[in-house]
Formats: sequence, structure tokens, C-alpha cells
Amino acid sequence: MNKQVSNDSETLSLRAAHDLVKRALTQAGTSSSNADCVAAALVAAEADGQRGHGFSRVAAYAAQVKSGKVDGKVDPTVEVLSDSAVRVDAGAGFAFPAIQRARQELMRMAAKSVIAVAGIHHSHHFGQAGFHVERLAEKGLVGLMVGNSPQAMAPWGGSRGIFGTNPIAFAAPRRSDPPLVIDLSLSKVARGKVMAAAKTGQTIPEGWALDPEGRPTTDPEAALAGTMIPMGDAKGAALAMMVEILSASLIGANHAFEASSFFTAEGPPPGVGQFLLAIDPGPLSGGTFAARLEVLIDALETQDGARLPGSRRLAARAAAARDGIHVPVVMLAEIRSLAGA
Repeated sequence: MNKQVSNDSETLSLRAAHDLVKRALTQAGTSSSNADCVAAALVAAEADGQRGHGFSRVAAYAAQVKSGKVDGKVDPTVEVLSDSAVRVDAGAGFAFPAIQRARQELMRMAAKSVIAVAGIHHSHHFGQAGFHVERLAEKGLVGLMVGNSPQAMAPWGGSRGIFGTNPIAFAAPRRSDPPLVIDLSLSKVARGKVMAAAKTGQTIPEGWALDPEGRPTTDPEAALAGTMIPMGDAKGAALAMMVEILSASLIGANHAFEASSFFTAEGPPPGVGQFLLAIDPGPLSGGTFAARLEVLIDALETQDGARLPGSRRLAARAAAARDGIHVPVVMLAEIRSLAGA
């Protein structure tokens, strides 16, 4: 389904969107299997309303494959450290195939060891963090993931970027409903939203970011050259440091201030890291996890004005499956050009 809905956007079915993104990546030099994995994650982000991790990334990804900053053909390798731990080398390729391998190992190990951990290094942008832990929860596991990204936030009281926006994602299986997914950036908003605004020529709200001189800005280009404001001020900056330790120091990956940009084709591979934890909730809870989680969710949902995290994401996903994805025509033209369409 391709349908013009206005002068500014066009609607694509999820299948058509996936095929188009995959073609753009393979045309740039990505292997078919890697392009399929990356396209699945980008289209899922668009469907969930997380556009900063969706189509706005395609041109940058393709350019980085062409320049060699990202190895589009590499297969990630797995080093088994113990019965419950693996280290995955993304090989300076896309993060998504490496995380897929890590999830496969975690599912296998958690079935035997109750808890399992994976560290991913030589990695890249990993998109919508909730996408990865949701796949674990769909298999009955509790998932927790953190990852770092190139410098975008200063330590509290500082003026130079040291930390990335460093997202945290959590997912838990439910009895009969879709998994509960909590996904948040440690900046007030994800930096991808600023990039998406820059791509479409929109301004950003004041309070999201500072320009290179440390002044509040509504200009996304100035924000990308400056720093993001941490969620929760000093507390958010402290959490960003915790994520930096887990996903870089602990894994042997580049810290945020050592990583090259996710957005440009120039420079060496970013070499960032991700930390992924999977837990079989049955044994730890004595078999009561499913029931106890529903008690908690019921207490939340019966309170006036309260909203379960992820409910908007699920509503957006259902609408995209039914009606397709609305894509700005300028962005769509760029992707079609990359795909040779």
C-alpha cells in the first residue's frame, strides 16, 4: 500500500516500508540478512511512533556502510564466558544483528541458569531499546538493557559532553497481554528526536537541549552541535554514568566521549557497547511472578489518570498495522533514491 495522504506525507504499508529500507541498505553494500534485521528494527520504531529511531536513520546508515564506517556484511561473533555469560563482538557492523545473536544466547542460557548476561562491543546505534527487551519478554523472560552512545550530555555542573543519552529499557512478560515495556532515554528526550526534527526542518521545544555555548535552543542543528539536558538534572546525569559503566567500562567498549558520531559517514567506527540481562521470573518468584505482576498493574490501571507505560506505543503500533505508516515525502524521496526506486 502506497498512498498520498497530503502534500507533505505518503503512507506505506509495513511490508512496503520494510522492503524499501532493506533495498536502500543492500544497495549501499549491506548483506541481505543484516539489512533484513536492521529494516525490521527501523520499521518497528516507526510503527511504534519512535521516529527518531526509524526512517530518519536510513540515509546515515547507508552513508556509513558506503564509507566503511559500518561493516554491512560482517557476521557478529560470540565468545561464551560461562554457562550464563557471553561477549558478542559486533565487528564494527550494525548493532541489530549482534543483539539478535545475544538474545538467542540469553534465551538458551536463562532456561538453564535462571539469569544470563550478554555484553556487546565494537557496536553501533541500537535504536529503540525497548524493541530488544520486548523480544525476550515474548519468550517469557524479564529483560533489562542499557547502552551508551556518542557524547551528548555533560556531567551535572559541567559544560562538555561526557555521556551519551544512554537509554535504559525493561520488559516483562504478561499472562495474556503484550509484554510490559519501559523504554527511556536519560536525556529529557532521545537525541534521535532532535535529529528527526533537523531532517524535516522543524524546531524543537525549549528545555530539550543547549547550544555549543550552553544556551537553551529550539534549533535542532544547534542542539546537535551542543548538549542534551539530562532527565532529572543531577540524578539523570548520575544514571547516565551508571549506564556508561555497564555498557562501556564493563564491556570493554568505547566510552561516549571516545565514540565517533552515529550521524556522519566520516571517522572510525563508533565502537560503543550494550549490556543485556535476561531473567527467568518463574524460579525467583516461586512461580508467582505472573500473578504478582498483574496485581501491580491492576493497582496502577484502576487509579484515575494513571497510564500503563507503553500503552501509547501499542496504540500507535496497532494503527500502523491497520493504516500504514505516514512518511514525510522529503524523507521518502531520499530513501527511494538510495534504494534505486
